[in-house]
Amino acid sequence: MSRILSTLANKSFLVKAERELSKLDEDMSFLIQRAGPCTLDYSQKNDLFFTLARSIIYQQLHGKAAATIFQRLQGLFPRAGLTPRSILRTSDEKIKSAGLSQNKLLALKDLANRTFRDELPSLEDTYSMTDEQIVEELIVVRGIGRWTVEMLLIFRLGRPDILPVGDLGIRKGYMLLKNTHDMPKPAELALAGEVWSPYRSLAAWYLWRATELQW
Repeated sequence: MSRILSTLANKSFLVKAERELSKLDEDMSFLIQRAGPCTLDYSQKNDLFFTLARSIIYQQLHGKAAATIFQRLQGLFPRAGLTPRSILRTSDEKIKSAGLSQNKLLALKDLANRTFRDELPSLEDTYSMTDEQIVEELIVVRGIGRWTVEMLLIFRLGRPDILPVGDLGIRKGYMLLKNTHDMPKPAELALAGEVWSPYRSLAAWYLWRATELQW
């Protein structure tokens, strides 16, 4: 199977998606013109364990604080790097010294254990899996919910048709896009967002941008 993850890294695909979204939704067309070309920050560098570990650390923290803690965590393993084996070989006290809460420590340990025991899909496995299959396989990990997996699908695997309807930024962006008084409920946004398929990841990026623009 072709590597689906490469889609959002393809500039010609992004140009086509912007053009098609503009045809599908007049309001989205206006937003695209205001925001400019998509510059989605898509990474192909790290494996799924590293990406999910980073997501766990960043949950419910401001970016700068999370970045500091994650840097300290990586600093505990200057030779081996941040891997399932290095986490499992390190005491809880040492890992927590980087600034992790007890809940995040337990989540990180669970992720490391499941990865080490090959209970989770590898990056190569995801090439032949649907979006929903990946969600179902990964939310079994402590501290990993649907939103976290959706971020991985967009920003690490490059899946083109993901709309994180539970994300507050996405919901606020839709409220601004459609000039409504209230943010849509997730189910309402899921239904409304069907018009943007199969380019919902790109639509999500523009909805995030809407919250940053002076609307």
